[in-house]
Amino acid sequence: MVRSSMELAPEAVLPLLGPADENLRTLEQLLSADIHVRGNVVTLSGKVTDVALAERVISELAAVAKRAQPLTVDAVRRAVGMMTEGVAESPAEVLSLDILSRRGKTIRPKTLNQKRYVDAIDTNTIVFGVGPAGTGKTYLAMAKAVQSLQAKQVSRIILTRPAVEAGERLGFLPGTLHDKIDPYLRPLHDALHDMMDVEAIPKLMQAGVIEVAPLAYMRGRTLNDAFIILDEAQNTTAEQMKMFLTRLGFGSKIVVTGDITQVDLPGGARSGLRAASEILTDVDDIHFAQLTSSDVVRHRLVSEIVDAYERFESTNNQDLSLSNRGQRRSGGPRSARR
Repeated sequence: MVRSSMELAPEAVLPLLGPADENLRTLEQLLSADIHVRGNVVTLSGKVTDVALAERVISELAAVAKRAQPLTVDAVRRAVGMMTEGVAESPAEVLSLDILSRRGKTIRPKTLNQKRYVDAIDTNTIVFGVGPAGTGKTYLAMAKAVQSLQAKQVSRIILTRPAVEAGERLGFLPGTLHDKIDPYLRPLHDALHDMMDVEAIPKLMQAGVIEVAPLAYMRGRTLNDAFIILDEAQNTTAEQMKMFLTRLGFGSKIVVTGDITQVDLPGGARSGLRAASEILTDVDDIHFAQLTSSDVVRHRLVSEIVDAYERFESTNNQDLSLSNRGQRRSGGPRSARR
């Protein structure tokens, strides 16, 4: 058993404790060392390894606080997770990397894999962001696109999605073709509204600086000097993915995002995202960033739901998406209702 004391900068103490000491209570739950705070002195006691880990965690969190970054319970949990896993990167570097700021709101990675994903976008021409829902794949790519446009690294942003229905049919939707397609592109519009002045977006779209269009509209084009994002790429076919990637022009960057566990292609067609991950892994300047349930930044239950479905499918050796598509083709649910 050992005892250690750490003196923190006065401005780091309150953020470290958190509102009503919620950050301190979280640290006490996650760390094995006993933690006592008096003034700006933190006293740790316990086994040598436990105290050493607690010292490193508190030092990293204090560094985040000194940079005037918000310290939430979620940030504390993620910092402890990173330190426990023994990764080389500093949690302070991960949690303090600002991508984009607007009206007091700053977009930054919240997990180590998210930071590696963002870094990969900076250093590669084509990046695939692959992972479950809620891991920030599209949102972070959008932030990097807006950042690149504002820094004049590109002259336009092109956002696209395949118009594949998740169990629905486009023809049943009311309105014109534009009205039918718009719901599929709405998540991209929503992300733009978070990152740019709402009044400026229609003007930029009218000028062609920002383009939001279905994947089919990409055929036959060469996209130069652009930041191009393909969202929901698991719903492309292998042929569509090849078509899209070969639109790449000079001075452009492509980010492809998708979740290979949520494929909605009809007829059991092979996902273009899955095919690309097998064909392009050894191609230079193309990077595949893998995000997992631990990178989910939505409600805590989203991560647990993703893990529960993965356990069920692996235990039962069953792909639910393939099973459901096969059932729809055979008319199982419809025949039961007749």
